[in-house]
Amino acid sequence: MQHNAEVPLALAARAVTKRFPGVVANDQVNFDLAHGEVHTLLGENGAGKSTLASVLCGLYRPEAGQVVRDGKEIRLNSPRDGLTHGIAMVHQHFRLVDRFTVAENVVLGHKSLSFVLATAEIEAKVAAITEKFGLPLDPRAVVGELSAGERQRVEIVKALYQGAEILLLDEPTALLAPPEVEKLFTTVRAMTHAGKSVVFVSHKLAEVVDISDRITVMRGGKVTGSVRRGEADVRRLAELMVGREINIVARRAKSPVGDVLLSASQVHLERDGTAMLTDINLEVRGGEIVGVAGVAGNGQRDLAEVIAGLRTPQQGNVTVCGVPTAGSGARGARRAGLAYVPEDRLGTGLAPSMSIRDNLVLTRERGFLVDRKSALLEAETFIKQLEIKTPGPLTPTRKLSGGNAQKVLLARELFALSGARVLVVCSPTRGLDVGAVETVHALLDEARDAGKAILLVSEDLDEVMTLADRVLVLYRGRITLERSGADTNVERVGRAMAGLAT
Repeated sequence: MQHNAEVPLALAARAVTKRFPGVVANDQVNFDLAHGEVHTLLGENGAGKSTLASVLCGLYRPEAGQVVRDGKEIRLNSPRDGLTHGIAMVHQHFRLVDRFTVAENVVLGHKSLSFVLATAEIEAKVAAITEKFGLPLDPRAVVGELSAGERQRVEIVKALYQGAEILLLDEPTALLAPPEVEKLFTTVRAMTHAGKSVVFVSHKLAEVVDISDRITVMRGGKVTGSVRRGEADVRRLAELMVGREINIVARRAKSPVGDVLLSASQVHLERDGTAMLTDINLEVRGGEIVGVAGVAGNGQRDLAEVIAGLRTPQQGNVTVCGVPTAGSGARGARRAGLAYVPEDRLGTGLAPSMSIRDNLVLTRERGFLVDRKSALLEAETFIKQLEIKTPGPLTPTRKLSGGNAQKVLLARELFALSGARVLVVCSPTRGLDVGAVETVHALLDEARDAGKAILLVSEDLDEVMTLADRVLVLYRGRITLERSGADTNVERVGRAMAGLAT
């Protein structure tokens, strides 16, 4: 977007510096946002982009520098101060009350909120906002029953209801399926057409090229470059992000596949009387990656948990390296030769209060005593090999960024459990930047080359298409498509994900 230099910028950061213990998150950062513009902050995890957005909305106070609104310096001591200046941030992890309705969540915390809610009036205002900006929502719907995309719309409506003219969207597509991403982009365009300005914080290259008027790239707390619409090249942006050339190519098995190491036959799973999986049959051989695609909520997580031993199916069999494991629990599956990377990295995969070192040995079969010295050396090796950004191996994993926590989990399951021949990997690159994605894909490729059987469960269709030798699609708990990765395409898989005939 071209903007007149004589018109004051909607928002700007001038030489902003923000420090945390041991880290300079923003180092003399300059950034500006024009009226009616989508300006993306692009960078790896830990690059400083979310920190800058937090400074711009008042969540953090910088040690040095200025925040400028319409040509005048403003001092923000809290997000409420930001709202006073028409600035609001929609966070990656939603801050909603599940048992409240959409309308109740929208007005929650509003400065004009009275003791008795004028429910009809509030619902009418919410409905008007949803219609104006293309945010389909029922004001009376209970938030706990909404999808991730619908919850995000509630957060955006809340910001608009509170009078926001500038919206900072922090990793807004991280939890969304492809159809929901397109709906979000439609909303963003509607907001800028209405004169709103948007800061779009992301690490997803293809998406930001599509939605952005300008893209500013950060690395290590500093700005490394800025480009306008039409100048953005995915490969060039990737290099600005990570400081080196990125290998963005499809990966396939290089050798003939081996024996079947993982199988599921006629698996049926119910939860509270509802069928979550129906007649699931699949095989994964040594030296191949089988990718499972699907929109969230169609049984992918249930399938992974059944195979990993976390759930027992009502009927059917699961076999790991020739050993029947259905009903034997997670320990039985691991003893048979299975490693598991869950979707919920901090809730299920890692112990947040434990150190990186202790998390790396958490799932091993071991005696009462642990050789902490060798475990420390091993942790240091993984930190260096996977470029985990941390003060050291004794750092609690809850203090790591999402991407770095994921690297710890992958290090444990891919390397520390060296005896595992079967890997069940769920959303391994969710929340990771392009450099980390390349690293993880290379690790999975190496594991495939080493003869491991890998079941990759991912809502990122590009990831499945990039890595899988065979692609399965789950729709409403059933496998509706199975194709060779090299012989299918995004359109066919996308139709199967939507439940349409292929």
